[in-house]
Amino acid sequence: MQMDSVSLARQVEFVFRQLEGELTNATAGTVLINIRNNAVGKFGVKHHPIESKNGKLESMDKGLTALQVQAFKQLAIESLKYRKDWTHGEILYDFSVRSSANSWSASVLFESNYNMANWNSRYYPKRNDLWDSH
Repeated sequence: MQMDSVSLARQVEFVFRQLEGELTNATAGTVLINIRNNAVGKFGVKHHPIESKNGKLESMDKGLTALQVQAFKQLAIESLKYRKDWTHGEILYDFSVRSSANSWSASVLFESNYNMANWNSRYYPKRNDLWDSH
């Protein structure tokens, strides 16, 4: 898939399709998507596969179902409407499954990145230009 010619929404959909197996049955974690020039550069999941209580490993509660993973993907795509005026950064989707009612929740964090090295030549004259004007 040629990522630079595909909308960011389609790229996020692709990311979630790739991560579907990892997300299914995951109880909590973060999906991270790195964006450069409006294209997904890298992506992955940080999740909590093992929990312990009082120093003993506990069996995991039931995690995201296949239907919940699909709903999570839709939420991720729709959240892109809130991203404004940036082309470089990271999107973090935190999620967790509550065992009490088999419900899940997610939150979205956008991080925009800017590089001053690219702007310095536009806004500040070069050092040699300062000396030439005197």
